Amino acid sequence: MSRLISVEIDDTNLPAPTPEIEQERRVAIFDLLEENSFALPPRDDREVPIGPYALKLAIRERRLVFDLTTDAGLKAAEFHLSLGPFRQVVKDYFQICESYFEAVKKLPPSQIEAIDMGRRGIHNEGARVLQERLEGKAEVDSDTARRLFTLICVLHWGG
Repeated sequence: MSRLISVEIDDTNLPAPTPEIEQERRVAIFDLLEENSFALPPRDDREVPIGPYALKLAIRERRLVFDLTTDAGLKAAEFHLSLGPFRQVVKDYFQICESYFEAVKKLPPSQIEAIDMGRRGIHNEGARVLQERLEGKAEVDSDTARRLFTLICVLHWGG
């Protein structure tokens, strides 16, 4: 029951996504919903609604917002994370993704593989930063953190 059963990206006040970004969103959400581990720990002696949870992810006032409800529609939690700790890793990830997409068009497989290894390393770093930022707010495994980091990047693309 400690999982996400739906994910919605709130892109209100962001530019309309390109078809490529929209496709990235769909794939990232599909992958996340296929397999994830997401739990809300007890906080301040308050009872936490039991999952599964629906997540609405947004950027508001330069903050990353996780808005969670139960499958019955009851408010489970809402927390806001500063985007500052994500800025550099997201920037690095965008740059290496651009290099990767260019490399696929014209470089030999060995060079593409090297760039892809770097891309995965930066992606793992972003997931690690997210897990640190979620500490005490939500418990996620590495794969879930990676998939959520992808959605954060997709939100940045839109913003």
